[in-house]
Amino acid sequence: MNDLPKQPAVPDPANEFASDSSSIDPRDFRNALGTYATGVTIITAAAADGKPYGLTCNSFASVSLNPPLVLWSLVVYSSSLTVFQNASHFTVNVLGASQQALANKFAKSSDDKFTGVDWTPGLGGAPVLAESVANFQCRSVNRYYGGDHVIFLGAVEAYTYSAKEPLLFARGTFGCFLADDERKKAP
Repeated sequence: MNDLPKQPAVPDPANEFASDSSSIDPRDFRNALGTYATGVTIITAAAADGKPYGLTCNSFASVSLNPPLVLWSLVVYSSSLTVFQNASHFTVNVLGASQQALANKFAKSSDDKFTGVDWTPGLGGAPVLAESVANFQCRSVNRYYGGDHVIFLGAVEAYTYSAKEPLLFARGTFGCFLADDERKKAP
């Protein structure tokens, strides 16, 4: 005899949300997720031929301090998915409050995203963008598939950061951080 409570069968998450059987409305779910403010990054990598690639991303997160690991995710139908899957390294460039135009530029499909952008090649050729608040140069460690996204895990091999104000994103719009003392001064 087993006195443990019976657990309902756990649905396979890879199939549950990919089917029409989910009771969660995707647009409403996205609106709910949008209440969580995130930083804004541009993830970069170099293709095998050295061509730079990049895209705006707010799914960046730290995973571990020891060893230093980070993650980010990319939708499976992205035109640059193959580049990121094959790259030995990627760079997470954290954008500053003054870089909203750059975030918008890299959010759109284009072959000339790097035209007029100040950058230097980092580890594995992955572009490090000038004037970013921080950058994390990562060796690609692993990939995991989650629903309609690929989750990239990276080992941080180099990083820099500054005291510049970060660019934030919430509820479908850009903003910036106000410390408690700044809010008290605001009209």
